[in-house]
Amino acid sequence: MLSHSLFHYSPPSISKPKSPILFFKSQFPPLNPYQNRVFPHFFTKRISGYPIKSPAFSSSSLGDEFDVELGSLLALLPEEMRRKISEHEELRELIEVVMDIGRKPLARFPSGDFELSDCPITVQDIEHATSQVGDFAIDNRAGISLTLHRISAIRNRKGAIIGLTCRVGRAISGSADLLRDLVQDGASLLLIGPPGVGKTTIIRDIARMLANDYKKRVMIVDTSNEIGGDGDIPHAGIGNARRMQVPDSDMQHKVLIEAVENHMPQVIVIDEIGTKLEAMAACTIAQRGIQLVATAHGVTIENLIMNPSLEILIGGIQSVTLGDEEANRRGVQKTVLERKGPSTFSCGVEIVSKTELRVHRCLEATVDAVLSGRFPRVEIRKMNSRSLEQISQTFTEVPSCTEDSVVTGDLLEASDQNIVGNHFPSELSSNTADDSLEDRDLLCMYVYGIQEASVIQGLEKLKMDAAVRLTDNISEADVLFALLSKLRKNSGIQAAAKSHRIPVYVAKTSSSMQITNALELLKDDYPGGLKNPGSEDDINILEKLDALEEARIAIEQVVIPRAESVELLPRPPQIVSLQIELIQKYQLQSEKVGKGSDVRLRILPFQSVKDDSDSSGEDVDANEYENLDNYGANGSSYSVDRLPFLPD
Repeated sequence: MLSHSLFHYSPPSISKPKSPILFFKSQFPPLNPYQNRVFPHFFTKRISGYPIKSPAFSSSSLGDEFDVELGSLLALLPEEMRRKISEHEELRELIEVVMDIGRKPLARFPSGDFELSDCPITVQDIEHATSQVGDFAIDNRAGISLTLHRISAIRNRKGAIIGLTCRVGRAISGSADLLRDLVQDGASLLLIGPPGVGKTTIIRDIARMLANDYKKRVMIVDTSNEIGGDGDIPHAGIGNARRMQVPDSDMQHKVLIEAVENHMPQVIVIDEIGTKLEAMAACTIAQRGIQLVATAHGVTIENLIMNPSLEILIGGIQSVTLGDEEANRRGVQKTVLERKGPSTFSCGVEIVSKTELRVHRCLEATVDAVLSGRFPRVEIRKMNSRSLEQISQTFTEVPSCTEDSVVTGDLLEASDQNIVGNHFPSELSSNTADDSLEDRDLLCMYVYGIQEASVIQGLEKLKMDAAVRLTDNISEADVLFALLSKLRKNSGIQAAAKSHRIPVYVAKTSSSMQITNALELLKDDYPGGLKNPGSEDDINILEKLDALEEARIAIEQVVIPRAESVELLPRPPQIVSLQIELIQKYQLQSEKVGKGSDVRLRILPFQSVKDDSDSSGEDVDANEYENLDNYGANGSSYSVDRLPFLPD
């Protein structure tokens, strides 16, 4: 077993190598994590993701340790695969190695998948790899002792292992520096992000930071040994923090309570809260005055609000029926959603990428804002690849309905029957169709009364997300998108929309169908349909404009002043027809040259006004070309400003 070789290793003589691992000693280090070795032939000097910045670890020592740990993972592979993967330029950025019986092995890098062998994986290859790792638990996960690598198994119906996913684990010191101020203040942090974005890496560094830098008693409840690594001795990446292993994932909530009752921690670190029992245990721990650091799967705070198993982490959600007076005072419907109680965590962090975080300093205020249809206060923190840099942008909350607001104003006096297609028939929309999107400026949309995530989902469904930008400042908005019932009860929003001459689009309910229908009307009211940049129609228009401008410059720069013929670039037939139209408007002739896809026009340097005896028999009405005002400056039906003459 691998764990045995870690403590009973003695270097063999060079002439008689006995260990199958030491057979590749020239390529990989022995499985001794305490023996610092580097392999400059195979490893670069960069760790992807976060920059290393910590007084406790130097970049060289971390790089040496990672080289040793990576060699331990690659020792699971056959000789040919090890040799091939060691020659890859992105070796130290390896994500995982996938081995399935009967298929070619793959190594996954940030740049894509890389085949390690032309031969498919055999049963012997799988047995060789599994014999060097620890025992597989009930969750089909195993690890390599004193490393952070994770080996996940795929079994057939009989329980035999037929596939392995060998994922590389990294301890990157400094990955939590963007959250140092929150950690130092003793805030309970909930990290949210999709799989693979780096949640475990961040909380591992937070545990080290709390234990080493701030000298706190930190206890890690490690469900699948991802934070502290496999084996009885935890990985050095967690610093002085202690680690409790969980024998069964279904028992994690009991281990959480045990950690508090038996070991008197000041901080509890939990990875992947996923069940209601675990969420309730975390809530119980928070009530005892212990700082919590945990992760959960999701993208935004709204995902937790919609998750019935995890909503207790943000205080719980309940439906409340308001009285008439209170509903009018708030300007909302009589039945609303409210936070049930205090949040388990004081701060929430949405992990956008390994270098960008969205921080909600007050998680309770964020939940209240989302439930009331307002924008929460968010801080965006970013880190560049060279040095630590914080760029914080705060989006202030949209003011709620003013007290004692009375439903007045002309905007919402019309009844539901007068609202055609969820669009108010007012003068505010008169300037909508006049605005052209040819400059590709994003359309600023102010959302009121509807959750931002629902609107974004509708925009993505209609492929408008790249053409529309949500804003929290109504004065800079181009469009107001609101829930009808809430907009009717807020005269302040109505007056602001009218004073800024902003067109108003409404959804009668907050269902996805109603939101999509209202967004479709917005899409139809704008030239080009608010399509995302780079669509096929946009490319065709740009190609037409480019071809016509090429012909115009050739005529005005060469054909007319120099009396020389010019050949244009090959174009599709429909674009060639547009070029011929433009040439005729200059009263010039052209001819087609080339065949197939190489067909192009040659502009001839003499006038195309034909006599009655012209052999072509084509009569051209001169009056048709006397006035070019119906066409753009380049002769096409598209209105485009004329470019200046190019220098000779």
